[in-house]
Amino acid sequence: MDLLAHLEAYVAAVDEASFSRAAERLGIAQPLLSRRIKTLEEHFDGRLFDRSRRQVATTELGVLLLPHARDVLDRAQRLRRVARSARRSAVQAVGVPADCGPDALARVIRAGAEHGITCGVRELPPEERLAGLADASLAYALVRVPPEHAALRVPLGLASAPSDAPDGARPTPSGDRSRTRRRAVHLEDLRPRRGSGARHGRPAAVPILTLMEDQLPDAEGRLLRAVARAGLPEGAVRPAGSVATALAETLAGQVTLLCTEPFARRHGARWAPLGDATLHRGYDLRAAHRGRGPAEVPHWLAALLAAAVGAVTTESATAAALSTDGDAPSRLAAHG
Repeated sequence: MDLLAHLEAYVAAVDEASFSRAAERLGIAQPLLSRRIKTLEEHFDGRLFDRSRRQVATTELGVLLLPHARDVLDRAQRLRRVARSARRSAVQAVGVPADCGPDALARVIRAGAEHGITCGVRELPPEERLAGLADASLAYALVRVPPEHAALRVPLGLASAPSDAPDGARPTPSGDRSRTRRRAVHLEDLRPRRGSGARHGRPAAVPILTLMEDQLPDAEGRLLRAVARAGLPEGAVRPAGSVATALAETLAGQVTLLCTEPFARRHGARWAPLGDATLHRGYDLRAAHRGRGPAEVPHWLAALLAAAVGAVTTESATAAALSTDGDAPSRLAAHG
Protein backbone atom coordinates (compact mmCIF):
# COMPACT_ATOMS: atom_id res chain seq x y z
CA MET A 1 0.00 0.00 0.00
CA ASP A 2 1.18 3.52 -0.83
CA LEU A 3 0.50 4.95 2.61
CA LEU A 4 1.03 8.57 1.58
CA ALA A 5 -1.42 8.33 -1.33
CA HIS A 6 -4.01 6.69 0.91
CA LEU A 7 -3.55 9.30 3.64
CA GLU A 8 -3.91 12.06 1.03
CA ALA A 9 -7.23 10.57 -0.04
CA TYR A 10 -8.39 10.38 3.58
CA VAL A 11 -7.41 13.98 4.46
CA ALA A 12 -8.90 15.36 1.23
CA ALA A 13 -12.21 13.60 1.93
CA VAL A 14 -12.31 15.11 5.42
CA ASP A 15 -11.45 18.60 4.15
CA GLU A 16 -13.97 18.53 1.30
CA ALA A 17 -16.66 16.57 3.17
CA SER A 18 -17.29 14.86 -0.16
CA PHE A 19 -15.68 11.92 -1.92
CA SER A 20 -16.37 13.41 -5.35
CA ARG A 21 -14.86 16.80 -4.53
CA ALA A 22 -11.88 15.12 -2.84
CA ALA A 23 -11.25 13.01 -5.95
CA GLU A 24 -11.43 16.13 -8.14
CA ARG A 25 -8.96 17.93 -5.87
CA LEU A 26 -6.49 15.05 -6.12
CA GLY A 27 -7.06 14.58 -9.84
CA ILE A 28 -8.15 10.94 -9.55
CA ALA A 29 -11.35 9.04 -10.23
CA GLN A 30 -13.86 8.79 -7.36
CA PRO A 31 -13.91 4.95 -7.34
CA LEU A 32 -10.12 4.99 -6.86
CA LEU A 33 -10.41 7.40 -3.94
CA SER A 34 -13.11 5.23 -2.35
CA ARG A 35 -10.91 2.14 -2.71
CA ARG A 36 -7.98 3.91 -1.09
CA ILE A 37 -10.07 4.95 1.90
CA LYS A 38 -11.48 1.43 2.24
CA THR A 39 -7.96 -0.03 2.10
CA LEU A 40 -6.85 2.45 4.77
CA GLU A 41 -9.75 1.43 6.98
CA GLU A 42 -8.73 -2.20 6.61
CA HIS A 43 -5.17 -1.24 7.48
CA PHE A 44 -6.25 0.51 10.71
CA ASP A 45 -8.95 -2.08 11.37
CA GLY A 46 -11.67 0.54 11.82
CA ARG A 47 -14.00 2.81 9.87
CA LEU A 48 -12.88 6.35 9.20
CA PHE A 49 -16.16 7.62 7.73
CA ASP A 50 -19.78 7.07 8.58
CA ARG A 51 -21.38 6.22 5.24
CA SER A 52 -24.94 5.86 6.64
CA ARG A 53 -25.59 9.58 6.28
CA ARG A 54 -26.17 11.63 3.14
CA GLN A 55 -23.14 13.82 3.90
CA VAL A 56 -19.68 12.40 4.56
CA ALA A 57 -19.07 12.33 8.33
CA THR A 58 -15.84 11.42 10.07
CA THR A 59 -16.02 8.75 12.72
CA GLU A 60 -14.43 9.04 16.14
CA LEU A 61 -11.46 6.99 14.90
CA GLY A 62 -11.20 9.24 11.86
CA VAL A 63 -11.14 12.37 14.02
CA LEU A 64 -8.51 10.83 16.28
CA LEU A 65 -6.19 9.88 13.38
CA LEU A 66 -6.65 13.08 11.38
CA PRO A 67 -3.94 15.28 13.02
CA HIS A 68 -1.44 12.43 12.82
CA ALA A 69 -2.25 11.90 9.14
CA ARG A 70 -1.74 15.61 8.45
CA ASP A 71 1.58 15.50 10.29
CA VAL A 72 2.79 12.56 8.19
CA LEU A 73 1.81 14.34 4.97
CA ASP A 74 3.48 17.59 6.09
CA ARG A 75 6.70 15.78 6.94
CA ALA A 76 6.67 14.00 3.59
CA GLN A 77 6.20 17.31 1.80
CA ARG A 78 9.11 18.86 3.71
CA LEU A 79 11.23 15.83 2.84
CA ARG A 80 10.45 16.31 -0.85
CA ARG A 81 11.42 19.99 -0.66
CA VAL A 82 14.71 19.19 1.08
CA ALA A 83 15.54 16.51 -1.50
CA ARG A 84 14.68 18.85 -4.38
CA SER A 85 16.81 21.62 -2.89
CA ALA A 86 19.70 19.20 -2.32
CA ARG A 87 19.55 18.04 -5.94
CA ARG A 88 19.67 21.61 -7.17
CA SER A 89 22.46 22.70 -4.85
CA ALA A 90 24.65 19.60 -5.20
CA VAL A 91 27.62 20.35 -7.42
CA GLN A 92 27.88 18.15 -10.49
CA ALA A 93 31.62 18.10 -11.13
CA VAL A 94 32.61 18.11 -14.80
CA GLY A 95 36.18 17.10 -15.74
CA VAL A 96 37.64 18.99 -18.70
CA PRO A 97 41.09 19.50 -20.28
CA ALA A 98 43.17 22.36 -18.93
CA ASP A 99 43.28 24.28 -22.22
CA CYS A 100 39.56 25.07 -22.53
CA GLY A 101 38.63 28.73 -22.81
CA PRO A 102 37.02 30.40 -19.77
CA ASP A 103 34.19 31.83 -21.86
CA ALA A 104 33.23 28.35 -23.10
CA LEU A 105 33.33 26.96 -19.56
CA ALA A 106 31.23 29.88 -18.34
CA ARG A 107 28.55 28.85 -20.84
CA VAL A 108 28.56 25.35 -19.33
CA ILE A 109 28.05 26.78 -15.83
CA ARG A 110 25.25 29.13 -16.95
CA ALA A 111 23.47 26.41 -18.90
CA GLY A 112 23.65 24.11 -15.88
CA ALA A 113 21.95 26.75 -13.74
CA GLU A 114 19.22 27.09 -16.36
CA HIS A 115 18.64 23.32 -16.14
CA GLY A 116 18.60 23.30 -12.33
CA ILE A 117 22.12 21.86 -12.02
CA THR A 118 25.09 23.43 -10.26
CA CYS A 119 28.02 22.56 -12.51
CA GLY A 120 31.53 22.67 -11.07
CA VAL A 121 34.15 22.65 -13.82
CA ARG A 122 37.44 20.95 -12.92
CA GLU A 123 40.49 21.21 -15.15
CA LEU A 124 42.30 17.88 -14.78
CA PRO A 125 44.88 15.75 -16.65
CA PRO A 126 43.44 12.89 -18.73
CA GLU A 127 44.28 10.16 -16.17
CA GLU A 128 42.64 12.07 -13.32
CA ARG A 129 39.47 12.62 -15.32
CA LEU A 130 39.18 8.89 -15.93
CA ALA A 131 39.85 8.14 -12.26
CA GLY A 132 37.27 10.72 -11.22
CA LEU A 133 34.57 8.93 -13.17
CA ALA A 134 35.56 5.62 -11.58
CA ASP A 135 35.29 6.89 -8.01
CA ALA A 136 32.30 9.16 -8.80
CA SER A 137 34.11 12.32 -7.72
CA LEU A 138 33.21 13.54 -11.21
CA ALA A 139 29.69 13.39 -12.58
CA TYR A 140 30.82 13.86 -16.18
CA ALA A 141 34.17 14.00 -17.93
CA LEU A 142 35.80 14.24 -21.33
CA VAL A 143 37.87 11.07 -21.72
CA ARG A 144 40.74 10.76 -24.20
CA VAL A 145 40.35 7.97 -26.77
CA PRO A 146 42.06 7.32 -30.13
CA PRO A 147 40.70 9.85 -32.65
CA GLU A 148 39.55 7.13 -35.06
CA HIS A 149 37.22 5.76 -32.37
CA ALA A 150 36.14 9.05 -30.82
CA ALA A 151 32.72 10.65 -30.68
CA LEU A 152 34.45 14.06 -30.63
CA ARG A 153 37.45 14.82 -32.80
CA VAL A 154 39.59 17.86 -32.04
CA PRO A 155 42.10 18.99 -34.67
CA LEU A 156 45.61 19.67 -33.37
CA GLY A 157 48.10 21.91 -35.04
CA LEU A 158 51.31 23.81 -34.47
CA ALA A 159 51.25 27.24 -32.87
CA SER A 160 54.09 29.60 -33.64
CA ALA A 161 55.11 33.19 -33.07
CA PRO A 162 52.68 35.84 -34.31
CA SER A 163 53.32 37.52 -37.65
CA ASP A 164 54.58 40.70 -35.99
CA ALA A 165 57.51 38.84 -34.37
CA PRO A 166 61.03 39.90 -35.50
CA ASP A 167 62.39 38.28 -38.63
CA GLY A 168 64.18 35.05 -37.87
CA ALA A 169 62.05 34.47 -34.76
CA ARG A 170 59.12 32.94 -36.55
CA PRO A 171 59.48 29.20 -37.20
CA THR A 172 57.54 28.70 -40.41
CA PRO A 173 57.17 25.26 -42.06
CA SER A 174 59.54 24.95 -45.04
CA GLY A 175 60.69 28.53 -44.46
CA ASP A 176 57.79 29.67 -46.67
CA ARG A 177 56.09 32.66 -45.03
CA SER A 178 53.61 33.02 -47.87
CA ARG A 179 51.57 30.08 -46.60
CA THR A 180 48.09 30.85 -45.34
CA ARG A 181 47.63 30.16 -41.68
CA ARG A 182 44.83 27.66 -42.33
CA ARG A 183 46.85 25.49 -44.72
CA ALA A 184 47.71 22.08 -43.29
CA VAL A 185 51.25 21.56 -42.05
CA HIS A 186 53.15 18.27 -42.12
CA LEU A 187 55.97 17.26 -39.82
CA GLU A 188 58.41 16.86 -42.68
CA ASP A 189 57.78 20.55 -43.45
CA LEU A 190 59.75 21.33 -40.29
CA ARG A 191 62.95 19.89 -41.75
CA PRO A 192 65.29 22.75 -42.74
CA ARG A 193 66.05 23.22 -46.39
CA ARG A 194 69.51 22.44 -47.66
CA GLY A 195 71.78 25.33 -47.05
CA SER A 196 69.62 26.74 -44.27
CA GLY A 197 70.95 28.13 -41.02
CA ALA A 198 71.61 24.72 -39.48
CA ARG A 199 75.28 24.97 -40.42
CA HIS A 200 75.55 28.30 -38.64
CA GLY A 201 74.80 26.74 -35.28
CA ARG A 202 71.06 27.10 -35.28
CA PRO A 203 68.86 24.05 -34.47
CA ALA A 204 68.41 21.57 -37.27
CA ALA A 205 64.64 21.58 -36.63
CA VAL A 206 62.29 23.75 -34.62
CA PRO A 207 61.40 21.89 -31.38
CA ILE A 208 57.81 20.85 -30.83
CA LEU A 209 56.43 21.21 -27.30
CA THR A 210 53.52 19.12 -26.06
CA LEU A 211 51.06 20.08 -23.34
CA MET A 212 50.02 17.73 -20.53
CA GLU A 213 46.82 16.86 -22.41
CA ASP A 214 48.92 15.26 -25.17
CA GLN A 215 51.46 13.50 -22.95
CA LEU A 216 49.51 10.24 -22.80
CA PRO A 217 51.44 7.12 -23.85
CA ASP A 218 49.30 6.48 -26.92
CA ALA A 219 49.37 10.10 -28.11
CA GLU A 220 53.10 10.44 -27.46
CA GLY A 221 53.83 7.17 -29.23
CA ARG A 222 51.92 8.24 -32.32
CA LEU A 223 53.68 11.60 -32.43
CA LEU A 224 57.17 10.15 -31.95
CA ARG A 225 56.60 7.58 -34.69
CA ALA A 226 55.37 10.30 -37.04
CA VAL A 227 58.39 12.45 -36.19
CA ALA A 228 60.71 9.55 -37.01
CA ARG A 229 58.96 8.93 -40.33
CA ALA A 230 59.28 12.61 -41.19
CA GLY A 231 63.04 12.42 -40.70
CA LEU A 232 63.18 14.88 -37.81
CA PRO A 233 66.02 14.39 -35.34
CA GLU A 234 65.61 12.62 -32.04
CA GLY A 235 64.61 15.11 -29.37
CA ALA A 236 62.58 17.23 -31.75
CA VAL A 237 59.58 16.69 -29.45
CA ARG A 238 59.67 17.43 -25.75
CA PRO A 239 57.06 17.93 -23.03
CA ALA A 240 56.35 21.46 -21.89
CA GLY A 241 57.35 22.28 -18.33
CA SER A 242 54.32 24.52 -17.83
CA VAL A 243 51.70 26.16 -19.98
CA ALA A 244 53.02 29.65 -19.27
CA THR A 245 56.59 28.71 -20.18
CA ALA A 246 55.49 26.89 -23.33
CA LEU A 247 53.51 29.92 -24.47
CA ALA A 248 56.40 32.27 -23.72
CA GLU A 249 58.83 30.18 -25.79
CA THR A 250 56.28 29.89 -28.59
CA LEU A 251 55.50 33.59 -28.75
CA ALA A 252 59.24 34.33 -28.62
CA GLY A 253 59.74 32.21 -31.73
CA GLN A 254 61.90 29.56 -30.08
CA VAL A 255 59.55 26.58 -30.46
CA THR A 256 56.29 25.44 -31.94
CA LEU A 257 53.51 24.23 -29.65
CA LEU A 258 51.19 21.30 -30.34
CA CYS A 259 47.74 22.60 -29.39
CA THR A 260 44.22 23.36 -30.56
CA GLU A 261 43.34 26.37 -32.68
CA PRO A 262 41.17 28.10 -30.02
CA PHE A 263 44.02 27.83 -27.51
CA ALA A 264 46.53 29.32 -29.94
CA ARG A 265 44.23 32.15 -31.01
CA ARG A 266 43.38 32.97 -27.40
CA HIS A 267 47.05 33.67 -26.71
CA GLY A 268 47.86 35.53 -29.92
CA ALA A 269 49.83 32.80 -31.69
CA ARG A 270 49.65 31.74 -35.31
CA TRP A 271 48.28 28.24 -35.87
CA ALA A 272 48.25 25.70 -38.69
CA PRO A 273 46.44 22.34 -38.52
CA LEU A 274 48.37 19.09 -38.71
CA GLY A 275 47.66 17.23 -41.91
CA ASP A 276 47.95 13.85 -40.17
CA ALA A 277 44.53 13.34 -38.56
CA THR A 278 45.81 10.37 -36.53
CA LEU A 279 47.72 12.89 -34.40
CA HIS A 280 44.57 14.82 -33.51
CA ARG A 281 42.75 14.43 -30.21
CA GLY A 282 39.78 12.17 -29.66
CA TYR A 283 37.26 12.44 -26.81
CA ASP A 284 34.26 10.59 -25.47
CA LEU A 285 31.96 12.38 -23.03
CA ARG A 286 31.08 9.95 -20.25
CA ALA A 287 29.04 9.98 -17.04
CA ALA A 288 29.90 8.34 -13.74
CA HIS A 289 28.21 5.07 -12.86
CA ARG A 290 25.12 5.48 -10.72
CA GLY A 291 23.44 2.37 -9.49
CA ARG A 292 23.72 -0.39 -12.07
CA GLY A 293 25.20 1.61 -14.89
CA PRO A 294 26.40 4.99 -16.15
CA ALA A 295 23.96 7.88 -16.25
CA GLU A 296 23.12 9.56 -19.53
CA VAL A 297 24.93 12.73 -20.49
CA PRO A 298 22.51 15.63 -21.06
CA HIS A 299 22.40 16.71 -24.69
CA TRP A 300 22.94 20.39 -23.84
CA LEU A 301 26.07 19.53 -21.82
CA ALA A 302 27.50 17.38 -24.62
CA ALA A 303 27.07 20.20 -27.15
CA LEU A 304 28.69 22.83 -24.91
CA LEU A 305 31.66 20.64 -23.97
CA ALA A 306 32.24 19.76 -27.63
CA ALA A 307 32.44 23.47 -28.37
CA ALA A 308 34.70 24.05 -25.35
CA VAL A 309 37.38 21.64 -26.62
CA GLY A 310 37.06 22.78 -30.23
CA ALA A 311 35.57 19.54 -31.56
CA VAL A 312 34.60 19.35 -35.21
CA THR A 313 32.27 17.06 -37.12
CA THR A 314 33.68 14.00 -38.84
CA GLU A 315 33.21 15.71 -42.20
CA SER A 316 35.16 18.78 -41.06
CA ALA A 317 37.97 16.66 -39.64
CA THR A 318 38.23 14.72 -42.87
CA ALA A 319 38.33 17.90 -44.94
CA ALA A 320 41.09 19.32 -42.75
CA ALA A 321 43.11 16.13 -43.09
CA LEU A 322 42.80 16.30 -46.89
CA SER A 323 43.88 19.95 -47.00
CA THR A 324 47.42 19.09 -48.10
CA ASP A 325 49.76 20.25 -50.78
CA GLY A 326 50.92 16.96 -52.26
CA ASP A 327 51.71 13.50 -51.04
CA ALA A 328 54.39 12.72 -48.44
CA PRO A 329 57.05 11.44 -50.89
CA SER A 330 56.75 14.60 -52.97
CA ARG A 331 57.12 16.83 -49.94
CA LEU A 332 60.13 14.87 -48.66
CA ALA A 333 61.76 15.10 -52.08
CA ALA A 334 61.22 18.86 -52.10
CA HIS A 335 63.14 19.09 -48.84
CA GLY A 336 65.97 16.86 -50.06
